[in-house]
Amino acid sequence: MAALENKTLNIAVLLAAGKGGETEFNGAKQLVRLAGKAIVEHSMAAFQGNDRIDEIIVVTNDHCRLIIEKIILSGGFSKVRKVLLGGKSRAESSCIAIEAVRQRAARDTIRLIFHDAIRPLVSQRVINEVVDALDAYHAVSTAIWTVDTIVRTDPISALLQEIPDRRDLKSSQTPQAFSFDVIQRAYALAMADPNKVLIDDCDVVHKYLPEEPVYMVEGDPANLKLERRNDLQILDKFLQLRSFEQGSVPGGSLELSRLKNKVLVVIGGTSGIGKEVVSLAQAYQAKVVCVSRRTGFDVRSLDSARALFHDVAAQQGRVDIVINTAGILIRQPLVDMNISEVYEIMDVNYRGTVNVAIAAFPYLKASAGCLLNFTSSSYTYGRALYSIYSSSKAAIVNLTQALADEWLVHSVRVNCINPERTATPMRRAAFGIEPPDTLLQPKSVALKALAVACGGGTGQIIDIKQ
Repeated sequence: MAALENKTLNIAVLLAAGKGGETEFNGAKQLVRLAGKAIVEHSMAAFQGNDRIDEIIVVTNDHCRLIIEKIILSGGFSKVRKVLLGGKSRAESSCIAIEAVRQRAARDTIRLIFHDAIRPLVSQRVINEVVDALDAYHAVSTAIWTVDTIVRTDPISALLQEIPDRRDLKSSQTPQAFSFDVIQRAYALAMADPNKVLIDDCDVVHKYLPEEPVYMVEGDPANLKLERRNDLQILDKFLQLRSFEQGSVPGGSLELSRLKNKVLVVIGGTSGIGKEVVSLAQAYQAKVVCVSRRTGFDVRSLDSARALFHDVAAQQGRVDIVINTAGILIRQPLVDMNISEVYEIMDVNYRGTVNVAIAAFPYLKASAGCLLNFTSSSYTYGRALYSIYSSSKAAIVNLTQALADEWLVHSVRVNCINPERTATPMRRAAFGIEPPDTLLQPKSVALKALAVACGGGTGQIIDIKQ
């Protein structure tokens, strides 16, 4: 019988065994939700989608195991071959993963890529460079340059002892990757040392196999580790920055081809961005229902919204996507505005968004559909002359994120588009004629919005920039 051919396998090991007992989170950090998904799901998706990764091992704890297994099954994570129970420490969890592939390492060339599951935004560039570096080195780590001054202090007196030159310092990250033989030998030595103090896998190799060079790949500031609750806000913003900027639409025509025969309701579809959404969706053969104040639809009325979706479902059989672009802008100091103008902005921008959400939900639940809201770049902080407009747009962002969580169990996705200044009739009425090269074009925003509607994310506030 012919001998089996030796294979080289790159196996990602996601370390997700922490229980979060001594953190700001009420539970395991790997299950905290970011943009509608558990942190560990983002990490699994990064390695699942990388062509250089052959398999994935998840090392977790008994509290998280069933939940993670359900995520794997529902998310189609076909590369995940094992879900293992970890140890009391990071080192023990790594050893459990090493032991799980020991027999295979006797016949195949195994390379293990260890990654903190609570670093959800690891980029494909970093993964690729780490794996590629294994062709020349047996130990590879990831780090970014330190921007803060690092100080060493006395742990008892708290007095300053040393200030190293930060030009020589980097902050270590994961992934960290090793040939099986190197990481196995290093841990064997480490675990036999009664005085061991282990930080991470790279530290183990550096301490116990000092003759083995460790190559450092340039990391990524977005590859942030979730440690504190404030980190969630930073991660959320990094996730937005990874979203679409002016340029090609992710997935291109293939992504938008999913619109064919979808029933799409566009609120505010007779002007500006909404009008372009309608035109593009029709070009991709969606069944589009367009309403606005001009067509007699009143977004301020819940009864009107309910009647709309009832009629659409009766005529088309379902509702797949709802895109709400309705909004008004009046630039004036609050005390100079008529109270009717104040209420009008509140009713159209925010109350209208709530009405559409309430009325659309039963139909989107039936179709596992998508609701797409629109905010404005002014939502990030209150500005003079925009007090009601910007606060209403901030409310839409919070509503989007809350509904994404509430509706996740029903497989209804809720996202929000945040375009920069766009050349729409509403903007021209408020600001007059502006240089065209300083504005986004409505068609460009509409393309990105439809791509988001066809995508798989939820709870995302997606910046669209020039």
